[in-house]
Amino acid sequence: MMLVREVFHCKPGKVRPMIEKSKEMAKLSEQSGMGKMKILTDFCGGPYWTIVYEMEVENMQAFDDMMQGKGQNAEDMKKMEKIMEGYHDLIDHGHREIYKIEG
Repeated sequence: MMLVREVFHCKPGKVRPMIEKSKEMAKLSEQSGMGKMKILTDFCGGPYWTIVYEMEVENMQAFDDMMQGKGQNAEDMKKMEKIMEGYHDLIDHGHREIYKIEG
């Protein structure tokens, strides 16, 4: 199993709109069979205004398939595009972390 963390640093004042988009995306993703995603916000630490998505995948091929939208129908993909429309305006920068779950 692998743990994938998508870390986004939002622009000031843009965390709440990004959380709302994230919740809609997570709900649609789970309904589409892509698995459950946790949405985390920073409590303290480095840069403020941080949102993290965490999801577990069986392996890197499963993650790659998910990123390519494999298994999603065209209607769900259109809904996802609509939900995430304009999200780049909310984000300053981000990165991805991928870990092998050892125990």
